[in-house]
Amino acid sequence: MDGKTIKASLEPIQVEPVKIGPYSVGAQHPPLIIAEMSGNHNGSLEQAIALVDAVAQSGAQVLKLQTYTANTMTLPLQHGEFYIDDPDSLWHGRSLYELYHEAHTPWDWHLVIQERCRQHGLVCFSTPFDSTAVDFLESLSVPAYKIASFEIVDLPLIRRVAATGKPMILSTGMASLAEIDEAVSAARGAGCRQLILLKCTSSYPASPLASHLRTLPNLSASFAVPVGLSDHTQGIGAAVAAVALGACVIEKHVTLDRSAGGVDAAFSLEPAELAQLVRETRTAWEALGTVVYGGTETEVGSRVFRRSLYVTQDLKPGDRLTPKNLRAIRPGLGLPPKYYDVLLGQTVQQPVAAGTPMQWSLLSPRVLSGAP
Repeated sequence: MDGKTIKASLEPIQVEPVKIGPYSVGAQHPPLIIAEMSGNHNGSLEQAIALVDAVAQSGAQVLKLQTYTANTMTLPLQHGEFYIDDPDSLWHGRSLYELYHEAHTPWDWHLVIQERCRQHGLVCFSTPFDSTAVDFLESLSVPAYKIASFEIVDLPLIRRVAATGKPMILSTGMASLAEIDEAVSAARGAGCRQLILLKCTSSYPASPLASHLRTLPNLSASFAVPVGLSDHTQGIGAAVAAVALGACVIEKHVTLDRSAGGVDAAFSLEPAELAQLVRETRTAWEALGTVVYGGTETEVGSRVFRRSLYVTQDLKPGDRLTPKNLRAIRPGLGLPPKYYDVLLGQTVQQPVAAGTPMQWSLLSPRVLSGAP
């Protein structure tokens, strides 16, 4: 241990970064923050544009949409499995068709939203839920695609997206390792060369206890891809922790005002919280660094505040060092305190004023001959 920087096996697995728009996504780059609009426009294009403006001001790099219609998602039925009867659900008492109709982003808004993002320098892409959505998004020349957790088992959809040659972000909520492997194999087999996997807990809102963020390093190692977190917990704590565990992407739902309601409002961030997420995840990433012992360049000036040995009383030649005239104090310009017992009882060869940092050169020659 010579105090130099040590690079150990604790370093994260090295995987090739993925390029999304102007951003490189990987362990050596700041986390990519994706703001998910979802249905938080509440049916208003004006509110959707205001959300884009707020996301741009927050410092997030990506605004993401969802591209579907109620008819491409489900059937217009009001009973059985098409009706949400779970009293704990945010959407209790709603049919799937009604819910998707309310939450969908009209397709003729996409270009308007995309143009507003372009004006702000935001990357804009979407989650398609069927092949018609992929065809539509291709007509808009989106730079990437996101596959939702519930669609990870839709291998034909994954192959259709992969065939575009665009980067793909794949959420893994609920999926077993075998199901993730099937999805990854389908994507790669159909031409996807840039893939990111997101850890996700597909409950709304999600509990931190159900997040299991320690899966992130294993997920990256298992598939040799950058990983991230699609986060449905409330607040930003889980997202910051995920970055510390190697997340290169954080996706969070955003809303202008939670109190105004909306299908996803309960687990969405408001603009000020999104800005805080951007700052704190960047701080977490910067703090990771490498495995280092012995101090850094920024700590060099702080060495003076270590304790060291000082003469605390005026001494004449021939005086011996005792606990009364030799102490370990700050600052750190004298000999290290580890020599205290060696120095006690030794004699000085010259006058020494109180407040002098202890050095070997102050001692008699016979002591100097055995000094380090």
